[in-house]
Amino acid sequence: MKRKLLAVLVAILLVIQVFRPDRNVSAAAAFAGRDDITALAPPPPEVRKILEAACYDCHSNHTEYPWYSNVQPVGWWLAQHVHDGKKQLNFSEFNAYSMKRKMKKLEDLCDEVREGTMPYKSYGWMHRGARLSESERSALCAWSEAVQEQLAGK
Repeated sequence: MKRKLLAVLVAILLVIQVFRPDRNVSAAAAFAGRDDITALAPPPPEVRKILEAACYDCHSNHTEYPWYSNVQPVGWWLAQHVHDGKKQLNFSEFNAYSMKRKMKKLEDLCDEVREGTMPYKSYGWMHRGARLSESERSALCAWSEAVQEQLAGK
């Protein structure tokens, strides 16, 4: 009985490998395009590095996929995670947002980074570069606040 159950589970795992989610990879690389937030407010190199390491995989139109994203059901979970992240904030389409939404997203960005809710702890488990130090959190918030001031002056 145990062998049959194991065989069925292995068969199911093999079959689901065929059903892969779409990839979040645009023709342009991250930080490209006129709607990207970096076109509006080019960040200093330190902040750009933080955005790339801790934010853009889930909050842009260009995700760098790890090897394990090819294993289902992990790939499905990651695809949903990226979909949800882009729904909340998409840096690649930031300039297409209304002014009110831009300001709110910049405020939320700083709040969530400061509180430690972003990036997710689970993302940091596999992406050590996404674990933000206090100085990195401060740099990201300072940049976010500077962009808010820049937008308010327009």
